[in-house]
Amino acid sequence: MEKLFCLGVALGMVGGALLVANSYKARSLVKKSQAEIIDKMDEMMDERLKAMSEGEEKKTAKKKEQK
Repeated sequence: MEKLFCLGVALGMVGGALLVANSYKARSLVKKSQAEIIDKMDEMMDERLKAMSEGEEKKTAKKKEQK
C-alpha cells in the first residue's frame, strides 16, 4: 500500500514537472508564485529579526535600570 502511494506521488511529481516544462503559462505562474513566496518569507524574517533586536534592547535597558 505504501509502495503504491509513493509510486503515485513520484509519478504525479514527474507529470507536474513535465506539464510545467512544456507550458509557458504554467512556468510563468510557478515563477511568479515562487517570487511571491520569497518576498513574504523575507518580510517575515525581517519582522522576526526586528522583534528579536527589540527584545534584546529591552533586556539591556532593564539591566541598566537595575544597576
